[in-house]
Amino acid sequence: QVQLVESGGGLVQTGGSLRLSCAHTGSSVSASDIIWYRQAPGNQRVWVARIYANDKTIYAAAVKGRFAISRDNSQNTVYLQMSNLKPEDTAVYYCNTPVNVQTDNWGQGTQVTVSS
Repeated sequence: QVQLVESGGGLVQTGGSLRLSCAHTGSSVSASDIIWYRQAPGNQRVWVARIYANDKTIYAAAVKGRFAISRDNSQNTVYLQMSNLKPEDTAVYYCNTPVNVQTDNWGQGTQVTVSS
């Protein structure tokens, strides 16, 4: 079973940067689409970035140009580099595979808080 563990969150000021990590166990990260989601208090979980198995990447409009998703196959890890952070980026961030999303199987996530 694929398991994903998020880390790297924290408190940062507006305009700052953070890099989130998504450690992937159970299979090779290179064979999986990986999606980053976030959930702000009182809101639904929404996707923010996706990297396909062929390394194509797509981004939600709210983060395009500020966030970058990448994969390190040697570390079996997917990263989300977040720059020029805004208070509205404050949320719990999750990474997941499409299959886990369909079966509603989620990890603990990592909290990102952007102060104004």
